[in-house]
Amino acid sequence: MTTEHTEREVFFPPHQPTAGVFINHRAAEHPDTPLVVLGDRRVTYEEVNIQSRSLARGLLANGAGKGTRVGLLAPNGPDWIIGWLAATRIGALVTLINTYQKPRELDRTLRHADVQVLLTVGQHLGHDYLERLETVVPALTTHSNGPLLTPSHPFLREIWVWGDTNRAWAKSIDQLADDGRAIDDELLTAVEAEVTPADPMVIVYSSGSTADPKGVIHSHGAVIRHAHNLSQFRDMRAGDVIYTPMPLFWIGGLSYMLVATMHAGATLVFDEQFEPGATLDLIERERCTQVIGWVHMGKALAEHPSFDDRDLSSIRGGTIEALLPENRRRIDPTRRPNALGMTESLGPHTLELEGTELPEDKLGSFGRPVPGVEHRIVDPVTGEDLEDGVLGEVQVRGYSVMQGLYKREREDTFTTDGWYSTGDGGWFDEDGHLFFKGRLGDQIKSSGMNITPREVEMVLEEDGAVLHAFVVGINHAERGQDVAAAVVLRPGAHAEAEELRATVKSELSSYKTPRHVMLFADQQDLPWLESGKIDRRAVQRLLAEHAPD
Repeated sequence: MTTEHTEREVFFPPHQPTAGVFINHRAAEHPDTPLVVLGDRRVTYEEVNIQSRSLARGLLANGAGKGTRVGLLAPNGPDWIIGWLAATRIGALVTLINTYQKPRELDRTLRHADVQVLLTVGQHLGHDYLERLETVVPALTTHSNGPLLTPSHPFLREIWVWGDTNRAWAKSIDQLADDGRAIDDELLTAVEAEVTPADPMVIVYSSGSTADPKGVIHSHGAVIRHAHNLSQFRDMRAGDVIYTPMPLFWIGGLSYMLVATMHAGATLVFDEQFEPGATLDLIERERCTQVIGWVHMGKALAEHPSFDDRDLSSIRGGTIEALLPENRRRIDPTRRPNALGMTESLGPHTLELEGTELPEDKLGSFGRPVPGVEHRIVDPVTGEDLEDGVLGEVQVRGYSVMQGLYKREREDTFTTDGWYSTGDGGWFDEDGHLFFKGRLGDQIKSSGMNITPREVEMVLEEDGAVLHAFVVGINHAERGQDVAAAVVLRPGAHAEAEELRATVKSELSSYKTPRHVMLFADQQDLPWLESGKIDRRAVQRLLAEHAPD
């Protein structure tokens, strides 16, 4: 089945969808409205525009420009937003780097993305990113002056740091802004005029069905248009104050939150770290009108001892049911439609109008296609179109679908007629509602975060005591799935489950660490298929049965 729903109107912004035009337009419309709040910092749209222009001139003065590959490593806050806008408004291609990344992950990202200029924080929440970078790029420790030249990261030339630094190789971003004084506004304006909607804007890394990195490339036009198009389905208004913990380096934080907030002329409120009591203080103090996050976060807020004493009357909407006014809560939560999206489609490609209650025959629906996005359901083996109601693979095509995967040929990414195979299984009914039935592959999604099993398995198998590791996701009522591992030990070897968990945690982002590790002395104790391959579904059932509640 192929969908084309003409009753839904494509809703694009009236201005040229490039970063420079976008922030200039938003600053002119809402100059004195805070765009972002973090701690004591309240930065207005006009201030973001001025500061990103200053930083953009500094990048130009140091040789960056259209096509320069800039890495951005920073937590949510004004610096992230200003750095992203500064680089993209001059046409640089910005790689959004996950702050959870440990050295081996960061090494892979910097090399795979061919990062030339890195904008980074020095420290955050106990993480020393300068030390981490020296682990990743050993040549930094002996570097004294001039551009970086190192075979391990052959394109990396400069590293600019927010905050204090005592490293010879790390330059202050304050100095970068000072360097920009040599560039006048006329030149910056001329540079911005050469940036087009078709130009690539960001690379966002998304886990796939293998351990190889997938760098998803999105253009200026897609990033700015899609958030605006989705706004017709959302209740986001000028003057809204929106709290979210969603990281800006993922597509949900970038498109669904930041760019959408800017279109609305609203304010984003961040905290340094989610902690239920402190976050409730922040939401109450800032009089937030929307709280958008994950189910497990909402549960933690609602179960905090101080919750009943809070004044949360300012909250009008969001995704946390317990925080909504009673007249906006659903008696039956099963009637709330879901949305289906992915990094490759810039977030949702199917959804319904916010506040919609599903009728009985649509329960479980993930909505209908976003205007401008086509879908078809195909047989995952033959690629043939399937009829309504028949389970198959979801394919997408349209303006919000990525330009491609970095360093992969288009022929390896799209079908000959331009469709992208999502790896999701589902079907459409006769009214165009999508019913999603899970991943056709084995990717794990825990608390809104994607985890590739093979990546975790490889770390476990580096331990000398481990013969094989099989990582799967097991269902969890609040987190969606938990990461679990079945580990086969080498003959005569000994290991403790907690030691193996600690090994993964030291090498990978904490959310990839298995919550449950089950040890086996003999691989024959695990379920195998007649083909000689591990029976992952049986392993999944086995681990779920033995996982603690």
